[in-house]
Amino acid sequence: MTAELVRGQNHTLPQTRLEIRVSAGTPVVAGATLGDENGTVQGTEWVAHPGEPRLPGLEVSRQAAADHRMAADLDALPAGVHRLTVLLALPTGTGGPVRFGATAAPHVAVTGLDGEEIATFTLTGLDTESAVCALELYRRQDAWKVRAVGQGYAGGLAALLADQGLARAAELAHTVQDAVSRAMARSVAPPPPRSPNGDRVGPGAGSVPPPDTPPPPAAPPTAVPAQEPLAEPAAPQTPGGPIDYRHPRRRTSAPPPPPPVAPPAEPGRPAQPVAGDATGWSMEERLYNQIWGMFEDLARTTAAYRSAVEFAESRMGQELDRTLSDPRNRIGGAGDRAREQARAKRDELTSRAREALDRDLAQLTAESAVVEPALPPAYAGWDNPVWHAHRVPMENPMALRIGDLHLPEATDLRIPLLVRLPLERGMWVDSGRTASEAAALTDASQLRRLATESAVLHAARLLAVYPADEFSVHVIDPAGSAAGALAPLVRSGAVAGPPAAGAAGVSSVLGLLTRRVDLVQMAIRAGAADALPPDVDTGQHLLIVNDFPHGFDDRAVTQLRYLADEGPAVGVHLLMVADREDASAYGPVLDPLWRSLLRVTPVADDHLADPWVGHAWTYEPPRVPSGSRVLDDVLARVAAARRTGHR
Repeated sequence: MTAELVRGQNHTLPQTRLEIRVSAGTPVVAGATLGDENGTVQGTEWVAHPGEPRLPGLEVSRQAAADHRMAADLDALPAGVHRLTVLLALPTGTGGPVRFGATAAPHVAVTGLDGEEIATFTLTGLDTESAVCALELYRRQDAWKVRAVGQGYAGGLAALLADQGLARAAELAHTVQDAVSRAMARSVAPPPPRSPNGDRVGPGAGSVPPPDTPPPPAAPPTAVPAQEPLAEPAAPQTPGGPIDYRHPRRRTSAPPPPPPVAPPAEPGRPAQPVAGDATGWSMEERLYNQIWGMFEDLARTTAAYRSAVEFAESRMGQELDRTLSDPRNRIGGAGDRAREQARAKRDELTSRAREALDRDLAQLTAESAVVEPALPPAYAGWDNPVWHAHRVPMENPMALRIGDLHLPEATDLRIPLLVRLPLERGMWVDSGRTASEAAALTDASQLRRLATESAVLHAARLLAVYPADEFSVHVIDPAGSAAGALAPLVRSGAVAGPPAAGAAGVSSVLGLLTRRVDLVQMAIRAGAADALPPDVDTGQHLLIVNDFPHGFDDRAVTQLRYLADEGPAVGVHLLMVADREDASAYGPVLDPLWRSLLRVTPVADDHLADPWVGHAWTYEPPRVPSGSRVLDDVLARVAAARRTGHR
C-alpha cells in the first residue's frame, strides 16, 4: 500500500534497492547529496548531479527534464553515509521559470524495482524558491526510512548545498548548471524547416533545407538523448522536432473529488452523499476535508436560520409599532387584527426558514451516515466497527478525533472534532465544577473520575493510531487518586511505565522529559539531529498529569510550564486533568499555562465557538459503549506491537 506523505512525515522502507521518480510541470535539475550521521555533506564527491551522475549506490539523471528516474542501492552507499537527500532545482539561463511558485507542484515517488510505489510526496506551498530538498532517505537503528522534507531555498542550489555544510557550494552549483546547459545544447536539435503550407517537415528523404542555411552540427558520440517520459505521450514526437516537456498524465493541482458511487439523483432531489467527496491526495485527507466542510455547512445553515428568525421577530415588532402608534388602532378589533397579521407573517417567515434548515440538515445527516462508517480509526468513534479490526499502523496519522460537536437546532447531528497531528498545543480536561452549568450539576468525585477517563481515552487513541515505536505515554498521579480510571492503560503495558507518585515521582518524570526537550532543541539548532544520545527517544511523547497541582513544588511547576511552551515543537505534549480553582494559590502566574492548552470537558458543555459565525457549539467528550471491551482490546494490540518491536 502506497504511503502518501505530507511534509515532515516519514515511512519505513521495506527494501534498499529503490527507484526515485520525479514528475514536474517544467524541466528541473534532479540530484542527490549524501550526508554523514550529522547530515553534513563531506565534499563534492558526495553529490550526484548531471555533471557527475554516478556515485557508489546512486545514479541520477544527466540533464534537466520534466520527468526523472534515479536509482539507489542503499546497501552499496559508502559506510559513512547515513542520509540521502533528493534535491530539485530549476535550470538557469533557459528562459524557463525562475521560481517553483510559477510551476506545477513537483511530485516525487519512491518505488521498488518492480515499479510499485512505496511512498509519494507532492511539494506544495512553494513560492520564491528555485531549489528544494524534496525527500531524505535516512538510516535509523539499522533500518532505512524516507521522510518528506519540502524545504525550499530562494537562494537556489548554492544556498541548498551550503545549508548541508558543503564547502565551495557556489562553485559546485555553477558547475551543475553549466553541465545542464551543455547537455541541453547537445540533446535538443534545432527545429526542422517548414513545408510550403507551414507544417514542420521531418528529416526524411524528401526534406530539403532552405537555401543558405548551414546544416546543423552533428552530435558528438557522447551525446545523451532527451530523457524518455515515464508515460506514453498524447501524440508522437516528430523526430528532430521540439521536445514537449509536459507530462501527459501529471496532475498539476489537487485532484477532483472521486466520482460518486451512488446512483444519480432524481430531478429535483439532492445528490446522494459519498464518503470522501472532497479534494485531497489521499482518502484520509479527503475525509478530513469533508468533515470540516460538513462543520462549516452546519455552522452557516444554522446561522442563516437564526438570522431569518431574528429578522422575522424584528419585522413583527416594527409592524406592530407602526400600527399601534396610532391611538385609534390600540382599541377594538383593529388592534387585534394587526397583531394577528404581524404574528402570521412572522410565523410564515419562520416556517420557511425552518423548512430550509430541515432540508439542509437532512442532507448533512445523510452525508454523516455514509461518512461515519468510512472513517479510519484516528477519526472514528469508539463505537465504530473499524476498531474491532484495528492493527497498529506503519505510518503517522494526519489528524485525531477528540470528541463530537453539535448545535441545539440539530442535537442528533454530531460532527467529529478533529485536530491535526502532531499536536500543536496540549490539552486540558477541566475537572472543575465551576467550569459550566453541566459540571455544577455533577458530583465532584464523579466529575474527576469522568475527567480522568476522558484523558485515558485520548491517550489510548493516540497510542493506537501512531506506529508502535513513534509514540509513548507517561503518567503523573501524585496521590494515586486515579488508579481505577488509569487501570486500562497500566494493565495493558502500553504506557512507558507505572504512574509516577509522590514528589519524587513527579520530579523524575518532569526531569526526564525536560532533558529530552533540551537535547532535541539543541540538536535541531545545531543541525545535528542524528547526534542525540542513544537513550533519547525522538518519537512523540504525551504526559498525563492528574490532580494538578498536588505533589508539585515551585520547581516542578516551572518545568511543567516549560514543557507546555517548548514541548509541542519537539514532540512532547501535555494532557492535564485539573481544576483551575485548585491551582488558584499560584495566582496569575499559571494563566499562560491554561491559555496554552486546548480546554475540553468531561461532560457535554457548550464552550467552543467557531471562527465563522461564533456559534456556541456543544462539545461531547469521547465515550466507550457500555459493556464494550474495545478499549482493552486496542490497548492490548498496542502493547503487543511494542513488545515485538513492530514498525
